[in-house]
Amino acid sequence: MSDKAATFRALHARDKLFIMPNPWDAGTAKLLADLGFEALATSSAALAWSLGRPDAAGRVSRQEALAHAKSIVSATSLPVNGDLESGYGETPEEVGETIRQAIDCGLAGCSIEDLGQGALYPLDEALRRFEAAKEAAAKANPDFVLTGRTETFLVRHSDPVNEAVKRLRAFEAAGADVVYAPGITTREEVEAIAGAISVPVNVLGGVGGISDDIAALERLGVHRVSIGSGLNKVALGAFLDAANALTHRRFAFSGAAKSSTLDGAFTHPLDDDD
Repeated sequence: MSDKAATFRALHARDKLFIMPNPWDAGTAKLLADLGFEALATSSAALAWSLGRPDAAGRVSRQEALAHAKSIVSATSLPVNGDLESGYGETPEEVGETIRQAIDCGLAGCSIEDLGQGALYPLDEALRRFEAAKEAAAKANPDFVLTGRTETFLVRHSDPVNEAVKRLRAFEAAGADVVYAPGITTREEVEAIAGAISVPVNVLGGVGGISDDIAALERLGVHRVSIGSGLNKVALGAFLDAANALTHRRFAFSGAAKSSTLDGAFTHPLDDDD
């Protein structure tokens, strides 16, 4: 089997920005691979919704998240980055165990949030958790790509940019291969973070402002754009529109994919080395 982690790491080493969309099952992973994307990522929100649960801490277990990730890893020959929330554990040791299991299930990288019980972990605690993840990754697969992630924008911190810079620089110093602060929407926010960090920067795309302009993000030095639950929301939005039309005795199927398109994508075999 080819080393997907090494392939994933190489994508971050080049200058060209790459887009990393987030499927939510094996079928959507295959469709995205068929379109030519170079890497994929899981989405904790999309997984929760697929299980009929809210996107909230503690509603999906480590076992469920990693089984879901494995199904996506196995669907294509592409490297997959795991959205592993805060590491599915309160202690650094539990976070390290999550990383070991993530590597065992074939993930090429993952992010670890600094959010616990609805609030940011104190930075020293967040660093201990991240360092445990880094140590576990270094022992199990040195090519595994570990993303240091801060939720300062999502928790509406009073000074999200400066707090994000402080935290992301600390994660970089602790060995982060990539850094990520979801919720960036302005040029100034991108410039502040990209200008303060030496490792590749990930931006959550499609959430408004400059995050919708991939060419502008690339010019500002962003290496990676992930989509989070964006594609899942698009799909569920179309589903609800069509289903709601049926309650009014109408069909709203104009945007439906063709069976031939779906069957064609699902007929392609994996590469021989997979």
